[in-house]
Amino acid sequence: MTTKKYFPLAFIAFLSTTLMSCKLVEGIFKAGMWTGVIVVVLVLALIIWLISKVFGG
Repeated sequence: MTTKKYFPLAFIAFLSTTLMSCKLVEGIFKAGMWTGVIVVVLVLALIIWLISKVFGG
């Protein structure tokens, strides 16, 4: 039961340590400004959704 509870938090920690944010942002904005804006909004929405699931929202 505790594995299911902490999996989203561990997943976020794993992603934040493995993704190179500078290169990610550079690649997104090379694709175009609007593509970058859409991707950033989607990533933020995903993070907010995951955090709400972790804290029972």
